[in-house]
Amino acid sequence: MRFFVLSVKRNILPIFFILFTIGLVLFSKSNLTATKNGLVLWATCVVPSLFPFFVVTNLLTQTKVVYLIGKILDKFMRPIFNVPGIGGFAFAMGLISGYPVGAKIVSDLRQNNLITKDEGERLLTFTNNSGPLFILSSVGIGLFGDTKTGFLLLFTHILACITVGIIFSKFSQKNNSFVSNYSKKNLYSSNNNNLTFKNLGEVLSNSIHNSISTVLLIGGFVVMFSVIISILDQTNILNILSNLIFPILKLFNFNFSFAKPIISGIIELTNGINQIASVNIKAVSQNIILSAFLLGFGGFSVLLQVYSLISKTDLTIKKYFIGKVLQGIIASIYTFLALKLIPGLNLDVIETSNINLSQLEALNSFTLSIYSFFYSFGLLIIGICALFVIFNIFKKSYE
Repeated sequence: MRFFVLSVKRNILPIFFILFTIGLVLFSKSNLTATKNGLVLWATCVVPSLFPFFVVTNLLTQTKVVYLIGKILDKFMRPIFNVPGIGGFAFAMGLISGYPVGAKIVSDLRQNNLITKDEGERLLTFTNNSGPLFILSSVGIGLFGDTKTGFLLLFTHILACITVGIIFSKFSQKNNSFVSNYSKKNLYSSNNNNLTFKNLGEVLSNSIHNSISTVLLIGGFVVMFSVIISILDQTNILNILSNLIFPILKLFNFNFSFAKPIISGIIELTNGINQIASVNIKAVSQNIILSAFLLGFGGFSVLLQVYSLISKTDLTIKKYFIGKVLQGIIASIYTFLALKLIPGLNLDVIETSNINLSQLEALNSFTLSIYSFFYSFGLLIIGICALFVIFNIFKKSYE
């Protein structure tokens, strides 16, 4: 029995690839549709939104701008996140551009030896995020049809990634063999950082070439994971996985209709967000909270994109994975608190609290206001306690 387990473990990847090939043949019709949908998604969403940012960030890393940004932001990044100011460039561009620009910049910084291994792994946890264009336009307006929801998801997304960065700063390695003080001599010693009009054509062509390679890589992941989701759906595996998370949904009083979209979103972000927004229930806050979690986590498709980008460096994926799980949980908590505490944000058609509507109508205005105060205060305390528990669990596991 032990020999069998070891044999399966040793050959798990070949077994997976064989099963994947069989699935491609058996479900060729649905896979063809999934491939077309993945290509359309890549061509209409990924390329227009990410390709220009890839080119620009490649060009900027060849100039003195990165050094200047690092010098300016060092007074903020070091005390808050315990990383050098040059990490602020990755943080800002990661927020503006979206997945996986932040990881690409961190990988470049590490390859140029401008950050340590520990700093690079911690930067990955909070600099690789969903972009505002995707959250506001695609999710907020396109899926939920509400600008306020888009801004809410963007705000809690940014707040959650900052929280994760602060948490990881408490677990930084104290003894680093590399001291990341950005001397001009080290930063400009290479010709790569001396962009002039003479070599502008060469640098621009190299930047476009690298950006095309990265965009094609992302497109491959989008298409492949669209096909994987299609095969899992056709083989009924998605339904089995959905049943496994039913106790979690029941614990937090979420509708079971979200089970399958959550699994799809954990595998691939865009498909999952689209399915979650399409679930038609009166408690719309559930759709928004789960969307916040998936936006923070990013899905295994993005995780593998990041893994491929850092493969040329000595950075590992472990901290990134833990950080994205934390970010998804924290973003959903922040979103839940905002929906309950800020008037006008909740789009629920019915009240989702446990108090009966008839009972609420019987209360006078003074009693209702007192109840609302303590109810909101209680939710805030619960959220703070949840964050404290998550922080302590993470601290023990890290140690």
